[in-house]
Amino acid sequence: MSRRGFLRATTGVAAVGAASGTAAAQEGGTTHTVDMTDQLVFDPEELTIAPGDTVVWENVGNVGHSVTAYEEDIPEEADYFASGGFDAEQPARDGYPSQGDIPGGESYEHTFDVAGTYEYFCIPHEAVGMVGTITVQEGGAQPEGGGGGGPTIPEAAKTVGVAAVAMMMATLALAYGLLKYGGGPEPE
Repeated sequence: MSRRGFLRATTGVAAVGAASGTAAAQEGGTTHTVDMTDQLVFDPEELTIAPGDTVVWENVGNVGHSVTAYEEDIPEEADYFASGGFDAEQPARDGYPSQGDIPGGESYEHTFDVAGTYEYFCIPHEAVGMVGTITVQEGGAQPEGGGGGGPTIPEAAKTVGVAAVAMMMATLALAYGLLKYGGGPEPE
């Protein structure tokens, strides 16, 4: 289990990919945006991108934040990243807040070239669970719903299916009642 595993409760599978963050085309890759909020979260918390893509962390609130990789929770061949330009986790922790703070309205960006999973955190808000994960894989994000299984069923189709089953059950109940208790006129 990673160091961040104890910091937050598991909330199930989060939607990942370009649909979860803002994405814009750029030469050499796609740029994805992760918001840092006054609610002390990275939004989205989990993001799947392709090698060569850039992530821009934007502080959309007023509270200062950092973006700091867990040194042991990034691929071995990958470049370490942290706001403030640090090349290792401990110097980033030691240098904050004089170096590495991202004030409201400002941003930090990093381009991911090596496939793998990158776990990161906000130094002042790590203890309250402000952590995130970037997954870098060929092809980038899977479609919402995880892709790979089979086709997904739209919500409208599920609703129609449930309504159709309910109508069939009501018809069966009515037929049963009429057959069991009769439905015709009383015999004379």
